[in-house]
Amino acid sequence: MKKYQKLLFAVTSGLLLAASWPLRGCTALIFIALVPLLYVEERISKGEKGNIFGLSYLTFLIWNVLTTWWVWNATPAAILAWVLTALFMATVFWAFHFTKIKLHNSPIGNFLLIPYWMAFELLQYHWAVKWPWLNLGNVFSPCTTWIQWYSVTGVAGGTLWILLVNILISNLAACDRKNNKKAIRWNVASVIAVLALPIIVSKIMYNHYEEKGTNTEVIVIQQNCDPWNEQFESEYYDETIQRNVDLAEKAVTPETRFVVSSESAIQEGIWLHEMNDVRALKILGKFIEAHPQCCFVIGGTTYEYVPKGMENDFPARRMRSTNHYYYAHNSALLIDTLNVQHRNKSQLVVGVEAIPEWMGFLKNFSITMGIARGTLKTDPYSHNMSFGNHHAGVAICYESAFGGYVSEFARKGADLLFVITNDGWWGDTPGYKQHFEFSKLRAIENRRCVARSANTGKSGFFNQKGDVIQKTEYWKEDVIKATLKANTEKTFYSKHGDYLYKIAMWMTFGLLLATFVITLLGLFKKKR
Repeated sequence: MKKYQKLLFAVTSGLLLAASWPLRGCTALIFIALVPLLYVEERISKGEKGNIFGLSYLTFLIWNVLTTWWVWNATPAAILAWVLTALFMATVFWAFHFTKIKLHNSPIGNFLLIPYWMAFELLQYHWAVKWPWLNLGNVFSPCTTWIQWYSVTGVAGGTLWILLVNILISNLAACDRKNNKKAIRWNVASVIAVLALPIIVSKIMYNHYEEKGTNTEVIVIQQNCDPWNEQFESEYYDETIQRNVDLAEKAVTPETRFVVSSESAIQEGIWLHEMNDVRALKILGKFIEAHPQCCFVIGGTTYEYVPKGMENDFPARRMRSTNHYYYAHNSALLIDTLNVQHRNKSQLVVGVEAIPEWMGFLKNFSITMGIARGTLKTDPYSHNMSFGNHHAGVAICYESAFGGYVSEFARKGADLLFVITNDGWWGDTPGYKQHFEFSKLRAIENRRCVARSANTGKSGFFNQKGDVIQKTEYWKEDVIKATLKANTEKTFYSKHGDYLYKIAMWMTFGLLLATFVITLLGLFKKKR
């Protein structure tokens, strides 16, 4: 195969990956998206000249740019995100290629890609530069009737499915070139079975699943403030909160239990030890006094002083002209007649809300939006917020992309899931639409109804099968209401989280160790 042909195959894989992604593509393309790249890898592993790292980097860079180009609307640091993510992906693919050559250089060796890639997706949830947006299993969000078994496997099951089908099709093509009829028949049967059975099982689950739990009326507010020009300007603080109250008044009934508004709706700045002096909380408190049967869930910026001796904690910020230090939080608050509960965002957007500690020289600077500086202080673990007999898990913006993290809310007793977010930074792009899709996956994984409030759309309700019950339009002030089932039963995934990813991680450790030992032995033999 000539060099330009290898480049063409690499580009084709990148284009197919992008063309399969929600919401402007054809989901089924994901099942063949990696086949061209695997074909190139096979030829190189058999001795043809070619740089598999460079070719796979081209594939993944095309995928990243075409799928998440909208990040540029929020920050020029998008370029760094594309470059680094593609670099990590190419490194994983190269590691698979190297291990395959050392351990089993045949079509069967292609299956080694599965643990490597799934281990990488687990890292995307946990390391300093978290970016699980492009984890392969997310691609099925428009096809919820295909993936009802996510209640058992989570998104990792979708990634496993995609990799299996791509590898089997790639191996089928290899058999065809060798004219091995028996192997061809076996591979054709395998492709059909692995492709069709999960869909059949899911369709059966979808048709037979009945929603569980007690009826609970929830209101979702879409306040429609422009985050670039309005939301973070002090002159609009009171107006924004009053707009929330006015919209809630239009929909509240004696049966309403929750009113849910967006992330960062309260920008007045709340010192946690001085909540009684916050104007926004007083305005919301009057609404609650008039409607004590319900509570208000809303996002806000909160602060607290750093305890003595903790001044060197990385998120600690020094106050100007003083020796005092404080923490800043992106928080969710639940306001009822008794008190104000809060939780702080744990999964932060790198560069916007968090600076990796190894980039400590940027600690007091913004490398993205002008309002962001340094690193926010996070909660060390997730916890629910309670009202009456209900326990609500409130995911703040980016957290809704973390399936294992959201499952902790259900594992700890949440009967409803709320997502509060501000997607206005990206404008009218695929970004807010892709983000909306994640709530479908979280609903299926945990069999929890989800209420989602976005500052500028989309907001909506999702049932326990991942169906969209209601949704709002983009850039439209709105309030919607639905009766949701508050479910307390835990799914297998809610109980066990990302167990498939963890299995893949241990397998990857074993493969890396075996590759290292075999490589070392080979070098030792050469010296002799």
